[in-house]
Amino acid sequence: MTTKSLGNPFSDKSDLRHGADCGCDHCSTSIKTPEPDAMSSDQMLERAVESAVVRSVFGHNDLSRRSFMGMFGGTTMAAALASVFPLEQAKAAILDELGPPEKTDLNIGFVPITCATPIIMAQPMGFYERYGLNAQVIKTAGWAVARDKSLSGEYDASHMLTPMPLAMTLGAGSVAEPYIMPAVENINGQAIVLSNEHLDKRDPTQWKGFTFGVPFEYSMHNFLLRYYVAEFGLDPDVDIQIRVVPPPEMVANLRAGNLDGYLSPDPFNQRAVWEGIGFIHTLTKDIWEGHPCCAFAAPMSFATELPNTYGALLKSIIDATQYASNPANRKEISEAIAPTNYLNQPVPVIEQVLTGTYADGLGEVQKVPDRIDFDPFPWHSMGVWILTQMKRWGYIEGDVNYKAVAEQVYLAADCKKVMNDLGYEAPDVTYKSHTIMGKTFDPADPAGYVSSFAIGKG
Repeated sequence: MTTKSLGNPFSDKSDLRHGADCGCDHCSTSIKTPEPDAMSSDQMLERAVESAVVRSVFGHNDLSRRSFMGMFGGTTMAAALASVFPLEQAKAAILDELGPPEKTDLNIGFVPITCATPIIMAQPMGFYERYGLNAQVIKTAGWAVARDKSLSGEYDASHMLTPMPLAMTLGAGSVAEPYIMPAVENINGQAIVLSNEHLDKRDPTQWKGFTFGVPFEYSMHNFLLRYYVAEFGLDPDVDIQIRVVPPPEMVANLRAGNLDGYLSPDPFNQRAVWEGIGFIHTLTKDIWEGHPCCAFAAPMSFATELPNTYGALLKSIIDATQYASNPANRKEISEAIAPTNYLNQPVPVIEQVLTGTYADGLGEVQKVPDRIDFDPFPWHSMGVWILTQMKRWGYIEGDVNYKAVAEQVYLAADCKKVMNDLGYEAPDVTYKSHTIMGKTFDPADPAGYVSSFAIGKG
């Protein structure tokens, strides 16, 4: 369950409402790891019960609760409550009842790309079943469809691009709906591909007038392509055209001459080489080493209304992500996700992506083991960077509370808790600096970062 609702109900310092201006440890802009991260699953449930009971006593008026706690102290309130209500027995009873998932049959959308590897492989390789879920992964044509089916409730959760839940929460490009992203699917794993007709135009300053494809406006692909060409002096809204093209249609559009190139998810970068129509200009890991791309996301209501189902699903995804992070497992995974109902690609194409030993279309075989990698931790600083690019290019307007939005959507505390429960290491902080094309991004000064660029709209 989301730890945003697990502030200490007996403390006047905790705001259990957790609005955008909340000043508690969970919602402040501090980079400290909040106390609920250290809770066990049972302790988290016990805290949820305490919170529900205390809020009920105060008629769900959090200002009254905090005022009372400030005047009389939480210990006094706890003792008074225990004298009239069997809190410990209630917690024990609810813990007995809340073990299994409330809902086991789930529909999870995915777009057929290698970035969705953990979400896809979790079905044929039994990760969902391991945690008591009967999850069906449903192939989806593109992210506009994934977004709309998620908003309509047709999908319980979905494979999304890391900017999407931020945009959906803000109402950028769709109706505003609070979304959460408790886990990243993959890092790296994208490339800029050019048509073989442009073998003599390897210098981006030669790309004026080119038309590029990206899979969605609210995508790392769009923001990385914009960042890349702007660093070479091109205005992506003036000097080139950027079109939204669903990933499965990228290769056909390149072959037809509708695109000069694209910044796309794999396996469609490698598929262009396989088909002999394109070459890999650069991997996105060479633009930003370790950048996030795709993620597991869901409506906030999914976590609050079905906390055990949410917890089981998050465990499934994180466990599968960690399995995929081991290079020794990549060939096995390639075979599992290749069939028609998943990626519908030749196994060798997927293997070239996942193993990092691949033909580049320029006559060379490259060995880049981390061409794609898998790390579930949703760094808040990555969310802030994405928001700065949304601001830079005019996708969001007005003042932006970068940290508040990133922390509301990217549930690093939930991810850390599950990773630790499963025996995996997780960071103790949620912010760090990042280097993109040699320029350092300091998440403590997002507004200054936006204004530092010569090319942009924000």
